[in-house]
Amino acid sequence: VGPSNVVHIVTDNAANYTAAERLLHERYDNIYWSPCAAHCLNLLLKDISSMPHMNYLVSRASQVTIFVYNHITLLSWLRKRSGWMAIVRPAMTRFATSFITLKSIYDHKPDLQALVTSKHYTNHKLSRTSKGKSFSSTILDNILDNKFWDDCLIAIKVAAPIIRLLRIVDSDEKPSLGYVYEGMFRTKMVIKNLFNNKKKWYKPYTNLLKLRWDRHLRKNLHAVAYFLNPVFMYDSGKVEKMEIMQSMYDLFEKKSIRKNGEATMNEIKLFRERHGSFGRDIAIKLLNTMQPDEWWRLFGHSAPNLQKVAIRLFSQTSSSSGCERNWSVFERIHTKKRNRLEHQKLNDLVFVTYNLRLKNRYFQF
Repeated sequence: VGPSNVVHIVTDNAANYTAAERLLHERYDNIYWSPCAAHCLNLLLKDISSMPHMNYLVSRASQVTIFVYNHITLLSWLRKRSGWMAIVRPAMTRFATSFITLKSIYDHKPDLQALVTSKHYTNHKLSRTSKGKSFSSTILDNILDNKFWDDCLIAIKVAAPIIRLLRIVDSDEKPSLGYVYEGMFRTKMVIKNLFNNKKKWYKPYTNLLKLRWDRHLRKNLHAVAYFLNPVFMYDSGKVEKMEIMQSMYDLFEKKSIRKNGEATMNEIKLFRERHGSFGRDIAIKLLNTMQPDEWWRLFGHSAPNLQKVAIRLFSQTSSSSGCERNWSVFERIHTKKRNRLEHQKLNDLVFVTYNLRLKNRYFQF
């Protein structure tokens, strides 16, 4: 391959990979490294779910789920309700499924409250025997407690932008480097707005976000990709803040880019002010529907040096999870945009795959 043809390496963020990255970058300054964004976001969700009040909330929600699925007559009653769908249960996947479970339970709030206040439940032995009453009293407290549901909603809204970004970086459908910085910034603003910009409420969450962002995902590549993404450049004035511009300067001072660095910096003005090919009506119309790398290929010819940098950036992934999933059939079924949390669907896909293999083996003889 050769070092001149390598742009970017994505690995786990363990200390040994970080040390290897330093050695590699000292020798080849044109090769950049960043930790797996999917792994970093998963760790962020883990940090949030480990907060004492979140941990307690998830524990209460798990009690409700176990209660429903351990009593088949109650589950049968719920399944007869219009629009009922199975509650997503926590699974040992790469996602922090606690928040997905909270969302699933919250969506079933009317059904669960209807269940515990129905004659079907009051006539059940759980509501009549002393053992049953003792077992179900905690569940009733959870289901009929408005504060429990309010806390679920807050947790869902805190996690929603993180999960949204996690799905983007973990998808195999398009390169995602150009969306990481904006996704982290969006998450920060969503959390602040959720708590009406009251520091004492949002700080515990944004501090965890900042810790992961600064440690793993605030790389020059992420910031420059944010700046060069036309969707964000032409939709927000935040792309020119000092941190972003400093990343631009650092990137264009690299030896591998420096020979065209001055020309490239001059071309930024054309891009920013929509001059030349950037100002064409068709270029503006396709901002939100075309992938950034393809957009630059079609409309970046007025800035050839900047175009080359942009295309290389926007062709990069931000996650190594796609490579990690190639080890087994069970993992490879995650390579499309599917619900990664439905156990039965995963099992069915594996079952079908193995049956197809057996069929092919049979026809070979």
